[in-house]
Amino acid sequence: MSSGWIVLLPLLAPLAAAAAGLLAWRAPRIQAALGIVGAGAQLAAGLGLLQQVLREGVQAVQLGSWPAPFGITFAADLLGAVMVVVTGVIGLAVTVYSLADIDPGRRAFAYFPLVQVLLAGVAGAFLTGDIFNLYVCFEVLLMASFVLLALGGERAQMAGALTYVTLNLVSSALFLAGVGLTYGITRSLNMAELHLRLGVVAESRPELVLALAGLFFVAFGIKAAVFPLYTWLPASYHTPPVAVSALLAGLLTKVGVYALIRVLTLVFPPLPGVGTFLLAVASLTMVFGVLGAVAMFETRRILSFHIVSQIGYMVMGLALVGSDSPAVRAAGLAAAVLYIVHHIIVKANLFLVSGIAARLGGSFQLARVGGLAAAAPWLALLFLIPAGSLAGVPPLSGFWAKLAVVRAGLAGEAWWTVAAALGAGLLTVLSMVKIWTEAFWKPAPDTATPPPPAARWRLALLAAPSLGLAALTVAIGLYPRPLYELARRAAEQLLAPSNYVAAVGVATAHDSARGDGKGGQ
Repeated sequence: MSSGWIVLLPLLAPLAAAAAGLLAWRAPRIQAALGIVGAGAQLAAGLGLLQQVLREGVQAVQLGSWPAPFGITFAADLLGAVMVVVTGVIGLAVTVYSLADIDPGRRAFAYFPLVQVLLAGVAGAFLTGDIFNLYVCFEVLLMASFVLLALGGERAQMAGALTYVTLNLVSSALFLAGVGLTYGITRSLNMAELHLRLGVVAESRPELVLALAGLFFVAFGIKAAVFPLYTWLPASYHTPPVAVSALLAGLLTKVGVYALIRVLTLVFPPLPGVGTFLLAVASLTMVFGVLGAVAMFETRRILSFHIVSQIGYMVMGLALVGSDSPAVRAAGLAAAVLYIVHHIIVKANLFLVSGIAARLGGSFQLARVGGLAAAAPWLALLFLIPAGSLAGVPPLSGFWAKLAVVRAGLAGEAWWTVAAALGAGLLTVLSMVKIWTEAFWKPAPDTATPPPPAARWRLALLAAPSLGLAALTVAIGLYPRPLYELARRAAEQLLAPSNYVAAVGVATAHDSARGDGKGGQ
């Protein structure tokens, strides 16, 4: 088997686990075991893929032995491989957490296979080299995540799930329209070939390419939850079980950010004004997201608004690709990649910790809980690590991620966006302090209803994934250079798409685009 086929393993592992789990429909315990195996296999496959990409460069495979751009292409550069590894980490952590968090009723309706389907969709989105198949992977994500959101049928869940699916269906419709227009203009859907063909179209019809990019931005902006397209997220992420919230919070919006990075660095040529526009979007996303978090007094709502705010930092790094300076472009993209990895780990962990706190304190409402620092000091530490990292407290991972973004912004003279980033950081500290003082530091209110004691095995299963993610956060904070070096190399690959194009095998498409009359004619 060609080494290129390793690209498919992070996608096939959870798909195989999901299929096997559905065959064991009446055996939830077997489904749970298969879920652990599938998530672990995806993580192992992702690590193997990352090692291969580091050693040999961009990896690509053509399904059915059809040469690109005629067949279905899957390709992995450093960005895709890193994202798959982090997906495996979060998938495994959430699956273990689910063993203690998900009730038998939800397990009976294929909860664990659905998680595997979602993980497969995420991996497929990170690895596909075809823009239509990116749409397909988004739909797989949408279907699996909608069922997970609605599983249980509680009133709040259904309201949140309907909000979620409605706006994401709008996004999917816009995405599909963009795919159709792209094919009509270029006669291709292979992203490597689109890099060549859209460059030709932009020479004669730049306004057409800019309008097409705007359509994709709205479609991916909804999925990434950027301003002003984020309202669906805080309305839905606080409604399902904590394990589902953590999975969605860690991964789904990052798929949208990844798609923005991929199309703006690979598919589309440099577009005038895009950097300035994205800097404005990043500033507003940071500010409005963090203001929503400051206003909330329910833990998961606070964390949901912080997802929005933190997306702004990632978009800020991406926006710097519009700079005239190659060094600023590279620094911005490297900061964006670093921030994505840090945020996936930290945000998923904060949701996991919120679930443990609610189980011990009896509520997600800050007014109804208290005294957790005295009752469970270990939980206080588990909260402080990701909370401090989200706020950018040194030497945790968030400090280095924020520092990289701010330094890149200063180098790019994005003064207002840097000011928004620093202001949002201060308000993030305030909201994390609010959770600490209300849930952990203040005494438990007299009106609080103590929950039934939790079994030790259940607490151990809940705490173990959170502890692992917290250790990873500390490790990245203490030794940031390996991850930053990886992010820097990923940025270099993104800024030199010719290597990706050559690995996919469509290097001659530029000549055909000029000669066949289809390159935007």
